[in-house]
Amino acid sequence: MNTVLAGLGCWLPPTVVTNADLMSPTMDDFVRRRIGIARRHRADDGQATVHLATEAGTRALASANVPRVDALILATTTPDRLCPAGAPEVASRLGMTGVPAFDLNAGCSGFLYGCELARGLIAAATAGTVLVVGAETCSTMINHQDAGTAPIFGDGAGAAVLRRAEPGEDPTFGPSVWGSDGTLADAIAIPAGGSRRRAPSPELGGADAFLHLRGAEVVRNAVKRMSTAATAAVEAARWSLHDVDVLVAHQANAAITQAVAATLSFPADRMPSNIAHVGNTAAASVPILLAHAASDGSIKPDQRVLMVAFGSGLSWAATTATWPHGLTPHL
Repeated sequence: MNTVLAGLGCWLPPTVVTNADLMSPTMDDFVRRRIGIARRHRADDGQATVHLATEAGTRALASANVPRVDALILATTTPDRLCPAGAPEVASRLGMTGVPAFDLNAGCSGFLYGCELARGLIAAATAGTVLVVGAETCSTMINHQDAGTAPIFGDGAGAAVLRRAEPGEDPTFGPSVWGSDGTLADAIAIPAGGSRRRAPSPELGGADAFLHLRGAEVVRNAVKRMSTAATAAVEAARWSLHDVDVLVAHQANAAITQAVAATLSFPADRMPSNIAHVGNTAAASVPILLAHAASDGSIKPDQRVLMVAFGSGLSWAATTATWPHGLTPHL
């Protein structure tokens, strides 16, 4: 499965919402200290997930210097509609009508799940290049009166172009570890709106049309699963954690990230973070952070990078990578 990361792009809606816009000074201080968030981006009226995904995809294609790909995967928990999937529309907006395209919902692990599927398509010779997009308009799935979720989430999109390695070319990606636990499906969930409980509108669905989060349970499982998956991926690559130069973790909550670092005894200064400025962008979190870290020099060519995420489902994923040369993210 010799796959190269050929391009990276991300896009954040221009509207910024600060803590001061949402809450009292006392709550602002709490959110900064415990969750690590000071502001987040919000999609404007008329913007939805497909729009954000198209913006990020355009930038990733430009970064890879390719006009089109052989397949497109859109990882999202906030689709424009229950039906149809948004990926075909993203492909058409990018000038790739006819390309196979589909949505993937694996929560905040969605981007890494998508990369694993892309690698499988490439290994099977079904596709030579794949665009993987993580895009979310999280502001549409939260109850803005709920202090437990409203400050946490932001909107944004990140994308990556993966391609088959040329003969003799070093691959970017190493082994991956992924998994799920459906016994805790209700720990992060929007109860209404699907086939189990139809709700045509938030008004009819009430509070259950928005995200529900069992915070303490989520934190506990996030730390456990991300730490275990990260360790397993490193072992599968025949590395040790001491060999890892940069650990890119899903930006869920600063306390979770710090706990993962402590559990792994990994230096926090080698874990880039942008949660203070973008919040938790769910499936878009990892690609946005990769683009930011590669752009500001936090990730350099030839460095060993470990990526890990955890989200609803429950789902988790971790993968290793040796950062390629010549990759310039487009922000």
